[in-house]
Parts: sequence; C-alpha cells; structure tokens
Amino acid sequence: LGGAWMCKTLWDHYEYHPDEAWLRRIYPMLKGAALFFVDAMVEDPKGRGLVTSPSMSPEHNHHPGVALCAGPAMDRQIIRDLFGWTLQAHATLKDPDAGFAATLAALRERLPADRIGALGQLQEWLEDWDAKKDTHRHVSHLYGVYPSEQINVRDTPDLIDAAKVSLDIRGDKSTGWATAWRLVLWARMGDGDRAHAILTGLLGPTRTYPNMFDAHPPFQIDGNFGGTAGILEMIVQSWGGEIRLLPALPAAWPEGALRGARARGGVELDVDWAQGRLRRVALRGRPGAAVRLRHGTRLIDVTLDRNGRAAPEFA
Repeated sequence: LGGAWMCKTLWDHYEYHPDEAWLRRIYPMLKGAALFFVDAMVEDPKGRGLVTSPSMSPEHNHHPGVALCAGPAMDRQIIRDLFGWTLQAHATLKDPDAGFAATLAALRERLPADRIGALGQLQEWLEDWDAKKDTHRHVSHLYGVYPSEQINVRDTPDLIDAAKVSLDIRGDKSTGWATAWRLVLWARMGDGDRAHAILTGLLGPTRTYPNMFDAHPPFQIDGNFGGTAGILEMIVQSWGGEIRLLPALPAAWPEGALRGARARGGVELDVDWAQGRLRRVALRGRPGAAVRLRHGTRLIDVTLDRNGRAAPEFA
C-alpha cells in the first residue's frame, strides 16, 4: 500500500494548488496504482467484498506473534481514497477510457465498509480482534479520520465516536510521531482541549529536544511536521468541500491570529480571534472562486471578487 499512500501527497498538492497541468502529470501514477489493486485484490471468503490478502496493519499483531491478515482497515481506506482520486482525475481530464472508470467505480463499492466492534471501537481488522488494553503506538485504522476525510464529524458521527473509543484505549502518550498523529486526530474530531493537552506533551522534554527536534531517538521529523499540522487543524480545516474556522480551538488559546494558511481549492486565508470568538477572516484566491465557510453551526457561501479577495462577516 506504500505506493497508493504516496499518491495522497500528489493528490493533496493538486487540491491545495489546483492546476490541470499537474493533474495530467500525476494521472498516469494514480491510474497505475489503481490498476494494481484492480488486479491484486481478491474475494473475501466470508463474502464481505474485495480485500488485500495477505496483508497486515502496520507493525501491529492482532494475536501474539501474528500480524498477517486480510483486508485491514487501513488498506481498505487507502484504496477507497485512491480509487476516488483516480475517478475524479479521470472525469476532470476527460479520459476516454470509460471502461476503466466503470470498473474502478464498481470495485470501490465492493470494498468492505469500516466496522464498529464489541468495545465500541473502530475495528483495525475485518475481524473484531481489537483488545481492551491495547496501547500500541500505531493507530493505522484511523487513517480514515486523518489524513483522509472518509470518517468525519459531519457525515459519519457514529464512526467518529468509534474512533474516539479507539484513541481512548490506545492512550494519549506515545512515541513522537505517534503522539503527533493523536494530536491531529483529536483536532480533526473537534476536541481542541484534548488536542492541546497532547500538544503540550509533544512539546515537553520527553518528546522534544532543546533544539526543537522531535525526540523519537535519535530524531524523527514526523513529530515536528505532525505537531505543526495539528496546530493548524485546531485553527483551520479544509475537507468535504468546506473551510472550517476555529473547529478545535482550545480554551488555552483565547486570543490569536493566523496568517497565510492554505486551504483546499487554492484559497489562502487570515484568521483573527479574541475571547475565544472569531473576529476576522480574509480570503485570497482565484477571482470568482466559490468558497464555503463553516464556523460553529453557521455555514456561508462566499464568492471571491475580481481581485480574488473576500472578507465575510460571521457576526
């Protein structure tokens, strides 16, 4: 699944910097990665759909000394994303290979859905093997929450609740990069205070050296990049066709400002808040671009002016 996951970086670049020339450049890689799984997936013998087999959930055993399995959650989630990106690119670029798109759409529908186990947790495997006292650093099955958006607070609240159970079982303390992932996950799920508590631990002396390098011995950049990604997710999120303002603002940050953040759709924004409330947002981007903003329960549609700017009011 490494090649498929790497395609996310290519697709993210397109979503944050929409450019058809870039899309044409990466489309053969998306299509090639998708075709691999068209050939490689097999029928689940229990009739649950198409799965990868043999596979594993990264670095994690479901029974003592046993990691091999069929169709773990992370595999299914990544392939679902990959097929979705490829179908979007196919349509945007008007690829004449209609048979390929039909095949991909049909196979995507046959990927097993995410499942909730007996503990109320999001299952890491097709089988309900998650353990009540599992504090493993990996939370691979939560890829669907972040960096993906398949599982989200707007569309799949039951799965979000299950993801929270999984995180509670695993615990907040982990290695540097895994701590950063927990931080971003709680931010994406809207719990700013929980995210802030994890960020405080990530920046503490056991997880950050005096030079600010992540203390995953000897050093792992994932903790640094993940930490900054988490901070951004607490202030601005862009997924599901929306830009979310202050979606996970912790009580510890009653006042602040963010400048020049990039959101999906190629929109750049500045945000100011005080007393825990949004005070100002300014948008920049392509003239005439349509932007959907959400703040709390309010959802507004904005069109950038001929100079590519807007300053909507949420008062």
